[in-house]
Amino acid sequence: MSGRPVKRSLTLRGHRTSVSLEDAFWRVFRQMAQQDGKALNALAAEIDEARDPDVGLASSIRVYVLERLQASREDGAVST
Repeated sequence: MSGRPVKRSLTLRGHRTSVSLEDAFWRVFRQMAQQDGKALNALAAEIDEARDPDVGLASSIRVYVLERLQASREDGAVST
């Protein structure tokens, strides 16, 4: 497992964009989308719409993943 960011393309509201995340974040982010029954692009679009415009999408996805993992731990169920 590499700690280097990996760039992947996403489509958000019909527009292609590239996002660089570490493999661990991509893996957990995909699992979360799958658990929610959403396409990865759909979950990314939701995060994009909710983020502060001064914060990059990659950072917003990392914070989303971290906060969701922390919330699941607080609930007593470690769910990704």
